[in-house]
Amino acid sequence: MALKEKYDNLINYAQQPKVDNLSISENNNVLCISGSASNEVKDHIWRLYNQIDPDMRAGDLVLDIKVDNNSEEIYEIKSGDSLSKIAQKYPNMTWQKIYEANKDTIKDPNVIMPGQKIKIPK
Repeated sequence: MALKEKYDNLINYAQQPKVDNLSISENNNVLCISGSASNEVKDHIWRLYNQIDPDMRAGDLVLDIKVDNNSEEIYEIKSGDSLSKIAQKYPNMTWQKIYEANKDTIKDPNVIMPGQKIKIPK
């Protein structure tokens, strides 16, 4: 099995507008994937890798995904969410920081709608 086929799910995820400056190359039976992304995207890529090679013994993949601290994440509001509940999902985040980053779309921090997309500042 070719390496790009083996890691197809991981590559497809990274190729969506998730990883900036994405580079995928194969050299001497080792697939190298590099770029920069949010911490959440990087963690998801590692989870995908763990599903493919749980013991990480194949030695046929090099992942060099740097965390881009300047990027912002987009969060889609779900039924039952509040800015406080959303803030609890992110380290060192407060509802006030989320509100400040989204004042252009959120007029009242107590009124948010399911399906609405907001920025989570970094």
